[in-house]
Amino acid sequence: MARGRKAKNGSGEADEAAGVKRERPPSPPAFSAAWFRDWGRTFFVALLIFLFFRTFLLATFVITSGSMEGTLLVGDFLLVNKTSLGAPIPFTNARIPGYAEPEYGDIIVFRADHSPGLDIVKRTLGLPGDTLRMEGGVLYRNGAALDEPYVRRNPRQRDEGDARMQWQVAHLIPDPERDEYKPTRDNWGPLVVPPERYFMLGDNREESLDSRYWGFVERGKMQGRPFFIYFSYDREALKPVKFLTAMRPGRIGPSPD
Repeated sequence: MARGRKAKNGSGEADEAAGVKRERPPSPPAFSAAWFRDWGRTFFVALLIFLFFRTFLLATFVITSGSMEGTLLVGDFLLVNKTSLGAPIPFTNARIPGYAEPEYGDIIVFRADHSPGLDIVKRTLGLPGDTLRMEGGVLYRNGAALDEPYVRRNPRQRDEGDARMQWQVAHLIPDPERDEYKPTRDNWGPLVVPPERYFMLGDNREESLDSRYWGFVERGKMQGRPFFIYFSYDREALKPVKFLTAMRPGRIGPSPD
């Protein structure tokens, strides 16, 4: 009977029955060199995965100004698809090819030429070769007035010129009857969009610093299209700990066009 139980219960109990104790290998002490190596490798692999996703696939963006209000609100946290337009390869002038090109109405995050290191989000209103002008706040593209239901306007705000708009002179269509070019926020052009350049405007026209002021956007500076709002809160709310108490859960979901 003892022999049967020994065989059934396994080698560990057989050794114990025979008076032999099997010693387990000692576990490495906490914070040993081996412990640091294991955690170091884990951290390094996780960092590489994060950098790969952040560089080539997805990015995050936070709306901090009201230039796109009506469509995107201050306090919206966005996921940006970098694969659609092609992601730049760090430390080179090359890009991974995307599967699409910017189209009319696309909301795009791009790197600003006028403010190095700053990413901006605007709407694409002019493609290479387009002729654009604005009269009384109405945007004309290739001679046709655009219907822009997404635009927010403030009729009480006076139209004004800006010295920064003088860059437009180099891209004007020649007009022998024009004595002097004096562009304003709501009246400018007609301009011709050059190759590999795009004209970007904010939806909140009176509050947006956009291509009217600092010029066209290079194709290579475009980062990607926002596609999902993963968090949102009202940064202007008069509440404590606004990040928690002024959340806008109703805005979480696909990014509006």
